[in-house]
Amino acid sequence: MYKFIVNKNSQQNGDHEVHNKTQGCSYMPNNENRIDLGSHEFCHQAVASAKSQWPNEKINGCYYCCNPCHTS
Repeated sequence: MYKFIVNKNSQQNGDHEVHNKTQGCSYMPNNENRIDLGSHEFCHQAVASAKSQWPNEKINGCYYCCNPCHTS
């Protein structure tokens, strides 16, 4: 299981990126901008969790640490 977070600040394209906190990422947001998504086996589950919590926001996996979930 991996721990995931989502950036509360959106990227320029409007996406809020999900990051793998366990593996780390050089594009991880500052601590004050992280929202904990808990533990998941795969990034797809973390992205789905974020989308269910914030259905009006665009959620996407980070290209670098959640590439299988990166769509835009």
